[in-house]
Amino acid sequence: MALKYKNIYVAASSQHVGKTTTTLGLTAAYQNQGLKVGYCKPVGQKFLGVHNIKVDKDCVLFSDLIGFEMDPKIHSPVILPKGATKDYLDHPNNFDFESDILNARKYRDVHDDITIYEGTGHTGVGSVVGLSNAKVAKMLDAGVVMVIEGGIGKTIDMLNMTTALFREEKVPLLGVIINKVITDKLEEVRKYVGMWLDRNNIPLLGIAPYDQILAYPLLSTVCKSLKGEVLYFKENLDNRIENMLAGSLVDLKGLRDNQNILLIASSRTVDRALKKVEAYSKHSEVHDSPLCGVVVTGEVELEDDSLRYIQEHNIPVIGTHFDTYGAVTKINSIEVKINRRTPWKVKRAVNMVGKHVDLDKILALSLK
Repeated sequence: MALKYKNIYVAASSQHVGKTTTTLGLTAAYQNQGLKVGYCKPVGQKFLGVHNIKVDKDCVLFSDLIGFEMDPKIHSPVILPKGATKDYLDHPNNFDFESDILNARKYRDVHDDITIYEGTGHTGVGSVVGLSNAKVAKMLDAGVVMVIEGGIGKTIDMLNMTTALFREEKVPLLGVIINKVITDKLEEVRKYVGMWLDRNNIPLLGIAPYDQILAYPLLSTVCKSLKGEVLYFKENLDNRIENMLAGSLVDLKGLRDNQNILLIASSRTVDRALKKVEAYSKHSEVHDSPLCGVVVTGEVELEDDSLRYIQEHNIPVIGTHFDTYGAVTKINSIEVKINRRTPWKVKRAVNMVGKHVDLDKILALSLK
């Protein structure tokens, strides 16, 4: 007789703490164990158009991973795009979000051994239309896995606040995954946050270290953030950025120790900076360029030698109205998400969850 599992609802204390990463890892891991795993993003905000129908963007990523044919009613039943909350407050009787979510659950309960539902934003997101994460998890009869960013005092305070809505709705909390913990703080966080969790009868399901590679942005993300204009090699905007160098500060050590570097330089310094990069490559007998892209601030008029080097190595060049300091600041503030254009991140995220999260414990706690 097949085991029956309670549905899992992956929630988070806030945006960008690793909710999608965790959901990916759980889904892939349980599939590898031979379970029929379903996925659903019951309430979405950012969407893509699929066959003229709005579908949450994370669903598209998961359809590639799991290999299911997208059905918005099943995988992305409610979308709240910009303006939806005002429409709801003006005409609440025009919407029946609960029925949409329950219909999706009905299908998932029949077809899956276990369904993993991905929450939206922090716990309270969706409250304005009666769809807080806690209310949705209750509709789905799901146990909650809470993902929170690592620390001690701030983490405990945030946990106490973000789990309050689930307690109010009497939704079971399966446990907590602490993510993005600074490596040398892992044991300290495990000890003290674990102590608080024990006192509150909340299982600790895993502690994952901060992974710099998962934070690498794509050049396309940088271009969008800078409202930039692609001047050369637009087709290579999927290059990933592992480090940045300012044009006036290019030095051999910075080039020697890194690759996939984004060079950010003003129109005054960019040609000189590119000459340094090329000279380093020749001196080190490196045939490929260490640059993944170039951002030029101000009016862009590259010298012939710079153009030759860029064309020789197919290096994308982006022009922006930001100055160099402003561009670096803007890039450093980018929140990086896993998506279909970063398959290397998907694989790394799945491996990280498998390594640092107690997957068997979650399944045991999910048994009906």
